[in-house]
Amino acid sequence: MSLHSYSRCWLHLIWCTLNREPLLPQKETRKKVSAFLYEYSASKNIYMKKNYVNSEHVHALIDLPMNIPIEEMMQLLKGSSSHWINSERIIPEKFNWRRGYAALSVSESVVDKLVKYIETQEEHHRIKNFTEEYELFIKSYGMKFIP
Repeated sequence: MSLHSYSRCWLHLIWCTLNREPLLPQKETRKKVSAFLYEYSASKNIYMKKNYVNSEHVHALIDLPMNIPIEEMMQLLKGSSSHWINSERIIPEKFNWRRGYAALSVSESVVDKLVKYIETQEEHHRIKNFTEEYELFIKSYGMKFIP
């Protein structure tokens, strides 16, 4: 990378557990997965500004590095975290993430608003379940939602 190259590419990442089942029901377990995601991201030079691990899905806000394609980054995050969850026996059964993810561009002007949204996940899910929320995000970006 050139010393004169600059990049800021905020992405709102959303991915979910296999069959969208609440495989991470315990708050303490979710905190451990969240901490792992922060540490792993840093080890790969991916700046993760915020994440929140729900029982059946994850929200993360990252600044995409110039040298990692989105698909590769998602394989790293999902693959390493599922491997870690299983190897550390964080939950009793075998853990898997569902295929696919959302990687949605975020303007610098709404980064703080998105951070607040990610921090207040529990409140949001008292009103809307994950599928309703996910469908809304996908449609708001002009894409077709596939359940």
